[in-house]
Amino acid sequence: MIHSKGYAAQSAETNLAPWNFDRRDLGPHDVLIDIAYCGVCHTDVHLTRNEWFPGIFPMVPGHEIVGIISQVGSHVQTFKKGDRAAVGVMVDSCRTCEECRNGQEQFCSVSPVLTYNNLDHSGQPVYGGYANNIVVPEHFALHVAENLDFAAVAPLLCAGITTYSPLRKWKVGEGHKLAVVGLGGLGHMAVKFGVAFGAEVTVLSTSPNKAEAAKKLGAHQFVVTKDEEQMKSALRSFHFIIDTVAANHDINPYLGLLKTNGVYINVGMPAEPWQLPSFALATGNKVVAGSGAGGLPETQEMLDFCAQHSIVSDIELINIKDIHTAFERMLKGDVLYRFVIDMATL
Repeated sequence: MIHSKGYAAQSAETNLAPWNFDRRDLGPHDVLIDIAYCGVCHTDVHLTRNEWFPGIFPMVPGHEIVGIISQVGSHVQTFKKGDRAAVGVMVDSCRTCEECRNGQEQFCSVSPVLTYNNLDHSGQPVYGGYANNIVVPEHFALHVAENLDFAAVAPLLCAGITTYSPLRKWKVGEGHKLAVVGLGGLGHMAVKFGVAFGAEVTVLSTSPNKAEAAKKLGAHQFVVTKDEEQMKSALRSFHFIIDTVAANHDINPYLGLLKTNGVYINVGMPAEPWQLPSFALATGNKVVAGSGAGGLPETQEMLDFCAQHSIVSDIELINIKDIHTAFERMLKGDVLYRFVIDMATL
């Protein structure tokens, strides 16, 4: 076994605290990654607090992982010791079902293994990136270009691919007007990608004080959603709206901002279900769509795109002992725009 140390929640009622544990030994197709940085995702709060469903405890959260390859299995072909590597929201799958064959391993219909709060194919719990190392199959590790700020790459493995994937799926680009609901970890990446793809980007926010920050990210317009006049002026304006807000909220006021045949994309995953009157969709042939992360080929495509266009997340680097302060600040929207743990602080 490989000895590891990290931060774990022993139950949904306890704070994360230092915890020593073991990871499985390397198989012939595995890599061992010494974790350098791990992003802090809203999902980490949801899962460690059982806000979505009962969790598997002790739980080591974290699925925005970057680090250095320190050991490779005997049959590994695409990585060598010393390479930069990244791990996102999954660490294994069946690799043979329709979804896996189509490069959408995140939707594996047989045996998906998420990066934490899940069981591996041997039935043992898997532990995430709030730790000093991780063992994953070579197939589930991704390459990170040397020209990118390593710490700022970490959130790309969730916040990045979660917004990149649906914008690519719906072919958002030149000639399109895209609105981004919320300017947090996911929202700021949606702005960066939307602008890079050539769309005219507007940020929709309840916070007027975020207008200047939105413009600095490249947004062309800013709408304060609590301002009735501004909302009226934005009616039937957008081809696409991507909703990145994790807090519970009513999307019906935003549906009126879509053009005919407009698409409303949900990536924020609030805990409470939305209430959608049928007429809100039928009037204007509107579509409400969801999107969940991205498969391995698309995630590597996203990382390569970011390398070509010098795109990374805007981050605040933290000591792991400050994780609970970071959680509370994140829930208040008090971060520009993603916390990343410096694993040297373990």
